[in-house]
Amino acid sequence: MFNKIEMITDNVATVGIQKTGGVMPDLMNMHVVFEFEGQKILGEVKDVHETTAEIKFLGEFEKDRGFVTGIIRKPSLNSTVRLINDEELKSIIGTKEKTNFLLGNSPLYNNIPIYVKINDLFSNHFGILGNTGSGKSCGVARIIQNVFSNPELPVYNANLIFFDAYGEYKNAFANLNSINSNYHYKFVTTNKTEDSDDDLRIPIYLLTLDDIALLLNATEHSQLTILERALKLVKIFARKDEESLRLKNHLIAKALMAILFSNMTSAGKKNEIFKIINDTNTPQFNFNTQIQGLGFTRSFSDCFEIDSHGLFAEAVLINEYILSFIDETLELNMPDDDQYFTIRDLEIALNFTLISEGFQENSELHNASTVLLVRLHSIVNSPNKTIFEFPEYITLEQYITSLVVKESNRCQIVNINLEGVDDIMAKVIVKIFARMIFEFAKSRSQRATIPFHLFLEEAHRYVQKDTDTYLIGYNIFDRIAKEGRKYGVLLDIISQRPVELSDTVVSQISNFIIFKMSHPADIAYIEKMLPGVSADIIDKMSSLQPGTCVSFGGAFKIPFITKMEMPNPSPYSSNCDVATSWQ
Repeated sequence: MFNKIEMITDNVATVGIQKTGGVMPDLMNMHVVFEFEGQKILGEVKDVHETTAEIKFLGEFEKDRGFVTGIIRKPSLNSTVRLINDEELKSIIGTKEKTNFLLGNSPLYNNIPIYVKINDLFSNHFGILGNTGSGKSCGVARIIQNVFSNPELPVYNANLIFFDAYGEYKNAFANLNSINSNYHYKFVTTNKTEDSDDDLRIPIYLLTLDDIALLLNATEHSQLTILERALKLVKIFARKDEESLRLKNHLIAKALMAILFSNMTSAGKKNEIFKIINDTNTPQFNFNTQIQGLGFTRSFSDCFEIDSHGLFAEAVLINEYILSFIDETLELNMPDDDQYFTIRDLEIALNFTLISEGFQENSELHNASTVLLVRLHSIVNSPNKTIFEFPEYITLEQYITSLVVKESNRCQIVNINLEGVDDIMAKVIVKIFARMIFEFAKSRSQRATIPFHLFLEEAHRYVQKDTDTYLIGYNIFDRIAKEGRKYGVLLDIISQRPVELSDTVVSQISNFIIFKMSHPADIAYIEKMLPGVSADIIDKMSSLQPGTCVSFGGAFKIPFITKMEMPNPSPYSSNCDVATSWQ
């Protein structure tokens, strides 16, 4: 089949070929071995001409280490050239072992199974890319089903969190328990359709300043100061102890005095004061509070009756009463511990902040703060409000634990369905979950002992080139991409538009499984971002069949074309059957 080597240039050998019975052998993409005096170098046929084949060198077989990617010295011109044998092929594509899982079959080598080490793939970030309809969702489902179907390696402590843009994976994983009675699946959603579904709930009080800034789409650093103050106030207002009551009265009194000494009209002052008392009141500050004068009493609301001169009738009385509650030393010991509160409480605190801090006097700050209040008010009065309603206080650790538990059963797969959430809110939700899980993992006394895999379906909706770094100093996906591996938080990026993904995240991905990809911008982006990708892989991307992928990276000794079996059951990712629907 092969004659002698005619020429070696750079990383390619030109080898003569001969016809068999007058027929040219089918050699394209086949793997060959150059052998001479104990040296064995692996190559792949990249081009076939009438009498020669161009073979690219991939690596070397060493006695002690097996196959090693890359070569130090090129083969001799006297080397014999032959097709790879079964033993050599298995050393590259893996064998059925306890810690391996089946990826698929090789269409080039009579559908021989291809196995991958679990650690090599799942201990690093990996990406699954491809056009819509190329088989990404089915490929992901098949990989996970194959991992869970291995009876020799039960994965009871797996934490696979799927952020599912369209609710596709429910059908693929709902019967996980049928594989093993100790396996359990949890479907979390905003639009329940079955009794077994769980409502998507995120405790608003567990959100950090950064989370709130993203939730309200803050764009200026001045807005962070406003939100930080509101978060401190909402925790104080939610507390019920005597010290908090004194501090709350102090804050209310300061806010009321700021209004009384403003340049607003009496009617305007009264309106602002009554808004505060309506939303934020105490036994000492409410509409019916009785205020003692010399020989008479007045209710709080009566003190703000406006006389014929346009002034408050009891201005002196109300001023003295309010001033009696101001104690600046109280703010020095303002508590900042965790405290239960609702999203409505946060709205009240933000509104109080805007009034009490006198932002009305600064038009730029007033406009910036008003935008935040409008956005928060829109959430409070939208269906998204229920996402942030939680009945009781729990810690972050308790919340993450509850996320992977259903009816006292440990759930290895948690499917968070974002189908009913708009893109802007969905991105924020995924970022909040990612931040919480990352903080939970970092707090473990033993690093990376509880790994989490975040599967981001349609990742280009979330893992974007955002302005988070400008506003809060970091992007959570960039941070996880750079630091998550050592804490056991891994990103599994599934996308049809890699060009829209964060460059930082893509640069940190160690393994790729790429289905058919034909958009020139995406192909050019992959070639630019991954300089180690050969032209052969780039060429293969645009000609793959549905369900067939090319995989490369640290988990794969050489780039390999793999045909995956259809998952059973399949995700809801098939095309619409228009012909049947039209009937």
